[in-house]
Amino acid sequence: MQRHYQSWGQYFRGIQQGIPFLSRHQSLPIQSEQSLTYLPFGNGRSYGDSCLNNTGKLIDCISLNQIIAFDEDNGLLTCEAGLLLGDIIRHCISRGWFIAVTPGTQFVTLGGAIANDVHGKNHYHAGTFGCHVKAFELLRTDGTRLLCSGTQNTELFRATIGGLGLTGVITWAQIQLKPVSSAFITQEVVKFSNLDEFFVIDQDSASHFEYSVAWIDCLAKGKNVGRGLYIRANHAQDLPIPKTVRSNRQLVFPCELRFSLINRFSLKCFNALYYAKQRKKVTRSTVYYESFFYPLDTVRYWNRMYGKKGFFQYQCVVPKANAQRNIRQILELIAATHTGSFLVVLKSFGNIKSPGLLSFPQEGYTLALDFPNQGEPTLALLERLDKITIMAKGAVYPAKDARMSAANFQKYFPQWRELQSYIDPRLSSGFWRRVTQSTNHKT
Repeated sequence: MQRHYQSWGQYFRGIQQGIPFLSRHQSLPIQSEQSLTYLPFGNGRSYGDSCLNNTGKLIDCISLNQIIAFDEDNGLLTCEAGLLLGDIIRHCISRGWFIAVTPGTQFVTLGGAIANDVHGKNHYHAGTFGCHVKAFELLRTDGTRLLCSGTQNTELFRATIGGLGLTGVITWAQIQLKPVSSAFITQEVVKFSNLDEFFVIDQDSASHFEYSVAWIDCLAKGKNVGRGLYIRANHAQDLPIPKTVRSNRQLVFPCELRFSLINRFSLKCFNALYYAKQRKKVTRSTVYYESFFYPLDTVRYWNRMYGKKGFFQYQCVVPKANAQRNIRQILELIAATHTGSFLVVLKSFGNIKSPGLLSFPQEGYTLALDFPNQGEPTLALLERLDKITIMAKGAVYPAKDARMSAANFQKYFPQWRELQSYIDPRLSSGFWRRVTQSTNHKT
């Protein structure tokens, strides 16, 4: 079938052929021509080209969306890899279970969550998504089916978690859920005036709150660099779990614009108002889980507000030792350019090691924000941010990237060569070609 397959950042344009994979029991729908490459495709929520294969074809796995088995006593869920995380939660939360780790959108497939080893607001306590994967079936392009776990085909298990879909097609997976007693979240929002205060609050929050994340005003300067709102939360304990799970009402951004709504003027106004809206130092409330975990999901196709040129998301992690200095450098550089995004996220990573070979998180702090695509000035800014990240011995998240150089990627992830030995020879992506070769590829 022919349709537009785009990543969420909409920077890469073009029509690719997607071949539907309708049943996990079938063989992969690939052709005999050995020069043609393929890539599993879920719901396209990666921001760059890690989910695209501009010189080949995509294996569309969104139809693999069935729950296979659910052990309600122990919270073990087995389901097909195309099932969305939001659908998993809606099926399980009324039975007292929740996903142990969830990213900032519920519209990610289970296979995509494994392939990108996603993380959430509780990395300090729970690690990455891959830490809670018990097993999965990996279907290789030669027809081989392999059961991968911590005890079977362990090297492919490690390579596939965070392996960007390159080791084979995950047909189904078994994950460990966590028990919860409510569908609601009790949260505190703490207003802080600068980056120094953020680190004090963050240190105090780890032992009392399971989830924590901060919104940062990326335009603040001088003594106010890094000011923002710190949100920390736990699952509510005293509210009953509803028998039926509701979903928040969603707005729909109607169309793609010819221009970006995100500019220095709109950003300055929004950030000032958003920071000022909370007058008290601390506010407390109880909110439905979707409001806490997935605030951006309330607007479908919010990526359209960046216009036809799309946008870049930059997410980096820097080690804990010099994080305060490095994050300050990054924020000061961004503020000086008067660019950035409404939603700028800063949070901590703990020392729980992922089983994934190419997993992004390391102990330290991660900063994520979007940049409207303004061409060369934006690319030059991101290169300058890369220099800070490299000097800090940090890394940039492959699932969010659309432009890092091969040289930088290989500095961030020296283990890439080990992963390469486990890649299925007929699978490839625009991202992988870009970061393992000297020439760049643009769709």
